Amino acid sequence: MTWSRVLVLCCLWAVVLLAAENRQKLRADELRREHYEEQRNEFENFVEEQSDEQEERSREAVEQWRQWHYDGLHPSYLYNRHHI
Repeated sequence: MTWSRVLVLCCLWAVVLLAAENRQKLRADELRREHYEEQRNEFENFVEEQSDEQEERSREAVEQWRQWHYDGLHPSYLYNRHHI
């Protein structure tokens, strides 16, 4: 085997190793991106649930206030709307 063939084989081997390393890096980047996307989705779901719970508590508080102050003379949904 001549030195030129040895050199060509070494270069090809180096290209194969670099390609494998690049595939590993791309796979690691993909896994990292999927992980961060999953974390972001979980956080968005958490924030949405918190917002929904806060809205429900607020709605319940308003409803309780309306029931407490309802005088029985007017429909409760028209409470405090004197200028219809």
